[in-house]
Amino acid sequence: MSTSHERVGEQSIVHRRTFRASVEELHRVHTTADLFVRWMGPRGSSVRLDRFDATTGGSFDYTVEVGDGRYRFWGSYHEVLPTRITHTWQFEGEHAVTLEVLEFVEVAPGLADLVVTSTYSSKEACDAMVESALDGGMDEDFERIDELLAELA
Repeated sequence: MSTSHERVGEQSIVHRRTFRASVEELHRVHTTADLFVRWMGPRGSSVRLDRFDATTGGSFDYTVEVGDGRYRFWGSYHEVLPTRITHTWQFEGEHAVTLEVLEFVEVAPGLADLVVTSTYSSKEACDAMVESALDGGMDEDFERIDELLAELA
């Protein structure tokens, strides 16, 4: 499956991918700590969770470790529902906060779309994310989700 990435307005990017899974299975890999660490980050990386409470009002704080690099992310879950997760996130070293909405949509039995809308704090922050080749990293995460879902089936 392939992922589409579309700039929407000055501050948002919409990412969409279809997975061979139910909405519930796709939601579970985003909200279960021991599954989340198996797909987050590039191949060969590891994820250290310092906090992972994927519930409405919860929060997360994790570090992706790859080679000599360490990349820390943290944020708050504003809404965790069966078909939608709304959270904010920040990257260590940056002051901007990004709002992200994940929507899980059944497209057919055993197929679900994940639609991620990332809204950045400014046009410049969105431009920087586009220029950073975020799409490739997200594609790899989504490939790892595909592999994990196949393993869990």
